[in-house]
Order: sequence, then structure tokens, then C-alpha cells
Amino acid sequence: MNTFKWKHFETHIILMAVRWYLRYSLSYRDIVELLKERGVQVSHTTIMRWVHQFGPELDKRIRRYLKPTTDSYRVDETYIKVKGKWTYLYRAVDSKGKTVDFMLSSSRDVKAAKRFFRKALSSPHNQTPRVITVDKNPAYPPALQQLKDETEIPQETSIRQTKYLNNMVEQDHRFIKKITNPMLGFKSFQTAESRLKGIEAMHILRKGQVEIQHSPVSSIVAFMDHLFDLSA
Repeated sequence: MNTFKWKHFETHIILMAVRWYLRYSLSYRDIVELLKERGVQVSHTTIMRWVHQFGPELDKRIRRYLKPTTDSYRVDETYIKVKGKWTYLYRAVDSKGKTVDFMLSSSRDVKAAKRFFRKALSSPHNQTPRVITVDKNPAYPPALQQLKDETEIPQETSIRQTKYLNNMVEQDHRFIKKITNPMLGFKSFQTAESRLKGIEAMHILRKGQVEIQHSPVSSIVAFMDHLFDLSA
């Protein structure tokens, strides 16, 4: 199916606008001005619709190209404001700083933690964890113990509840917050989730976590063209 069917703008313009929004601290109106300098007239609401559609699509399409993670996870949550209330963005990186997975949740409890770990474990590029480092959130140990009891992770998987060992994932939050903070919150959980999927996907690309065989690319732009079947 042609993802760009019925679009009134050239596909490279759409992907460029989406890429700018997800990669840099720019508003929709900032991108309107940048495109106007290139002779393209587009409304900020149109760009918003592009981001909501192609952000999650980008996250979906890069999954099969992700390089394997290590078996050491660093897990933490950061805060994201939705409709004036704080929600929780669960995130994990491996021992080399590569993104393991992420998940937005309205709650911060055992059920949410368990759901996040299940999401991470379901991704084929993630190794089964040998060790999982978490902070002092009391929800993590029981969530992981339940997963052990249900044989979804090995009994020998070690759980380290030590805050200073999690500096790597806390530092990794900074890129996401750099993009989301200027947005001053999201209007709905659904729009927050769709935009965060795109922002996280762009962060993964920026960190060089993808590999592509038989079609070498030299830049994120070229790789995104390949993902959306725009390569020459």
C-alpha cells in the first residue's frame, strides 16, 4: 500500500518536515517558516497530521533493522505531561547506551512495569537480559519476580536496584526531554504516544542502532528514504 497516497505534497517534503520535528527542538510553526524559505506553503496543522501518521510508522519500520542489544538492561522512567497531568515514559538502554525499548504509561506501578518489560522482551533485537539495573522504584522487583515465576525471563537474571548505576539511561533521557520540553505538554495520551514513538525512533537512528544489508546508506535521510521506498 502506498503510504503517501492522496498526499498533496511531494514525499520528500513530508519526510523532511517529519524528520525536522522529531529530531530538533522546533515547533510546527518553525517548520512552516523553514519550508516557506524553500518555496513550500503548508499549514502547521498539516505538519502535525504528518507527524502523527509517520512518527509511529517510522518506529514500526525501523524495528527489523535494529542491531542486537547486549544482555545488560538499564531501566528508568521520566515524566511527560499529558492534559496537564504527569504520565510516565518507561525507557531502557543496554550497557552500550543503545535503546532497548520505551513505553508511555498513565501509571507507575507493578502492572505498568510488568507491561513494559514484556514489551521489551517481545522485540526480536533484544537479548534476554542477564542483568537488569533499576532505580529505587519499588514496583520493579515484584514485577520482575512475577515474570520469573511465569518463566518469561530466566530465574538467574540478576536485578540490581542501584541508582548510580543507572546514570546511562538517565543521561539518555536528556535527548527525549530536549525535544518534548518545548512542546509544553500534550493534548491527549494518543497524540503523546504517537509523537514519542517518532521521537524515540529518530533518537535510535541518531545513535546508529540500525543496520541494512545489500543497500548501504550514508545518512539518516537516505535510510528514511529506503524505509519508505523512496530510494532511487
